[in-house]
Amino acid sequence: MHAGIKAMNTEKQMDWDLTSYFPSFDGPEYRAHRDALEQALPKFGEKAASLGALSGENMDQMGQMGQWEALLLERERLIEDYSHLSSYIGCLNAADSRNESYKREQGRLAKMGAAFRKATIPILVALKNASEDVMNALISRESLKTCRYHMVRLQWEARHSMDPALENLTADLGVDGYSAWGRLYNEVSGRLEFEMRWPDGRVERIPMSQRISLMRDADPEVRKAALLGSNQAWSQVEHIAAACLNSISGTRTTLYPRRGIGHFLEMAVFDAGVRRETIETMWQVVEKNRETVYRYLRRKAEVIGKPKLGIQDISCPLPMKADDRYRWQEGADLVIDSFRRFYPNLGEFAQSMLDRNFIDWQKRPGKRPGAFCTTSLKTRESRVFMTYGGAVGDVQTLAHELGHAFHSWIIRDMRAYACDYPMTLAEAASTFAESVLSRAIVESENTSDALRVQVLTSRLDNAAVFLLDIHMRYLFEKRFYEERSRGEVGILRLKTLMLEAQRECFGDILAEDEMDPMFWASKLHFYITGVTFYNFPYTFGYLLSTGLLARAKSDGASFFTRYEKLLRLTGSYPAEEVVKRAIGADLTQPAFWQEAIDSIAEEVAEFEKRVQA
Repeated sequence: MHAGIKAMNTEKQMDWDLTSYFPSFDGPEYRAHRDALEQALPKFGEKAASLGALSGENMDQMGQMGQWEALLLERERLIEDYSHLSSYIGCLNAADSRNESYKREQGRLAKMGAAFRKATIPILVALKNASEDVMNALISRESLKTCRYHMVRLQWEARHSMDPALENLTADLGVDGYSAWGRLYNEVSGRLEFEMRWPDGRVERIPMSQRISLMRDADPEVRKAALLGSNQAWSQVEHIAAACLNSISGTRTTLYPRRGIGHFLEMAVFDAGVRRETIETMWQVVEKNRETVYRYLRRKAEVIGKPKLGIQDISCPLPMKADDRYRWQEGADLVIDSFRRFYPNLGEFAQSMLDRNFIDWQKRPGKRPGAFCTTSLKTRESRVFMTYGGAVGDVQTLAHELGHAFHSWIIRDMRAYACDYPMTLAEAASTFAESVLSRAIVESENTSDALRVQVLTSRLDNAAVFLLDIHMRYLFEKRFYEERSRGEVGILRLKTLMLEAQRECFGDILAEDEMDPMFWASKLHFYITGVTFYNFPYTFGYLLSTGLLARAKSDGASFFTRYEKLLRLTGSYPAEEVVKRAIGADLTQPAFWQEAIDSIAEEVAEFEKRVQA
């Protein structure tokens, strides 16, 4: 009882309203949902195992095809129930990472996830051996016609699975092994604080969740102090971070060959719903055009009075006489008003998210770093999590996460299987919303010259992040996995790999003494157990959204019908086909990616014209 009361009090300190999930944490509605799901999963697994092989000419005569159809529909309902619980627990743990009751339920949820994976194994076994004719007959059933793509992907997973006994063991060990390393990292990062030395000499302990906002501060001394102080704190727990990273990646590199996955990127591009050749083409175009971003960063260094930038300067505002900070309501109003001018549907939706208190934004001790959007497939409602500091970058983060929520809103009437879209297309939706904000501000007659330059700077900061910083993360992770396949990678080597990737991607832009050797430890994305290579989809989404924005500008209001069609297709086809069907672009060719970067070059030229050193 005491733990429940403590948890409810913590809930009241949060900004967002979570009561549409459950009236209260650990209340009767919550326990009923959780307990029913726990009981349903093993029963579902037993039912799946009892159906036997998904093969044979007489399946229809025996009624087996109908039984398999019913089983797959039941699985879809369980996915909705599990997503509802997972989204809720994820919200609570992010908002208060120190709450023991929330952590307990997170561990319990991990066990349910393992139970779900085990219950799905008989389905994978059946799909693994199903002939093309039988598979087509199953997918042609009336209730499954609209989830063909999901079923094709499920069969790919089936054909890259181990023997059932090994998959069961892997699921069991994952609770206290693989996923536990991710939970450990989240707990450490959520508890971590660093010593912040302010320019006036004050020393203050700051939650790690505020690191990013401080590294975007207008004061260069604040930015550098935040980098140094936070890295010093990470160095105190670097052995834990290295153990987590090696264990998560080591589990993957052990399982991949047993599942018939020949290269670690094979799983990454499958998760991303894209072909490896498409990603390689994208990176080739990015590498070819680095000088475009270097031009911007060199001018930025001149403007802020440094011969070379530090890593903490990449996303910093310019030293201008402008109101560099936006109170929460001011920032939210700026986002909503900008959306309404350029894309009214998006603006109305964003207003509803604010009106319904679906955003957790304030600074609090124990709040996890980062930002995200999460959606329940049961209620079809989303929540946005961030730590708002008032910088232009924070306003853009709000727009970014609202873009994710809008994506979920547009497909709210679609079945759960058709809502299983990849990160590549998810990031296109969020980055498009961010671009809508920037474009509306820049084009408004009411925008001051100072704010216009601020926003242009922020847009080009994004170009630097998505084209240089994200590529740096990709190269680091790729090289790390190559070395990890031969054994554990030590702390010193992790730092070396990170610095090598930074030098390669940023060229001569960064000062040697202001790089970030601890980025491998501080970046949450390397520790997410649900998906690997949580990086290249960002660049993919950024460049795709840049191309989409160019079409929106040329086509006007009629474009948004095609855009919403694109969003509705995201869980039904590979990324290349989604874009081809919705807007007619070919992502397999360099031309689309080059066109997107050419539009960035135009903004660099505009920046050089408006901002003199």
